[in-house]
Amino acid sequence: MNGPTNVRLDDGAANRRILAREVVGDYRRIEQASLKQNATLKSPEAKRIFARYFHSLQINTHFISEIARIRLSTEDVEKVEDALRSGLVELKDELGKAIEGAQLLFRNEGITSEATYDTKPLEIEVGVISSFGRRYLECLQQLDQLMPMLRTLEILEVITPTETDRRRALLKRFASKPPKSARFLATGLRVRMNEVARQAAEKAAGSTERAVEATGEERVQAGPRLPEDATTAPGSSDRLPPSETTEDSATGPEKSRSKPDEPTEPTEAIATSMQRQ
Repeated sequence: MNGPTNVRLDDGAANRRILAREVVGDYRRIEQASLKQNATLKSPEAKRIFARYFHSLQINTHFISEIARIRLSTEDVEKVEDALRSGLVELKDELGKAIEGAQLLFRNEGITSEATYDTKPLEIEVGVISSFGRRYLECLQQLDQLMPMLRTLEILEVITPTETDRRRALLKRFASKPPKSARFLATGLRVRMNEVARQAAEKAAGSTERAVEATGEERVQAGPRLPEDATTAPGSSDRLPPSETTEDSATGPEKSRSKPDEPTEPTEAIATSMQRQ
């Protein structure tokens, strides 16, 4: 739009403000190949939703499809993927129905021109890394197509401003639902992955403890074994302790001195028998 000299139009500052306020998508840890697509968004609603949610959805769905599949079962991951895919299909159907309804009003009212934006469109190259990102980008393009149609119907008083605001708020809420679901589901899978890792660590620690205990029991049951020639070896356990050896040596002379007195009893018996004879 070429306005008069006393009108200043946007030179791209609006797009820079929108992108500056949102978190930058961090793809440094994603080694996935991406399909480059040129995206053009004109409505402020579609621009802001793209800047706020598109990269978040891509990163979370990448975690679900690629990272979580390493630790969790394929069936669990596929259930989450099916839920996300169903949400994107539902969003596309809702936007398609809204576009058809607006087009019907255009035909019934004989409207042939559509409102346009004076701000510059957001033209960027997008790296799509999954089918989820591709589906969501298509939904944002549908939303971008619908917003000026609603504004046209409002300007021509086909619908009221209140109805326009209600529809815009409803559509924006629908458009933000898949990224929020992806973040919620990815968080749940992270928790489950941590739980699986913790259980595996506890199981490994328990196995190690049982192995150590079994080894200790075997050693206790076996006990120390002496070599076969230990009984003849000097200093073996068969030798008496020093205390017993000392006692034997102390009583030894007394026993030896009592030996000469032992034959006394038989000699007296012989003498008595001779006197009787």
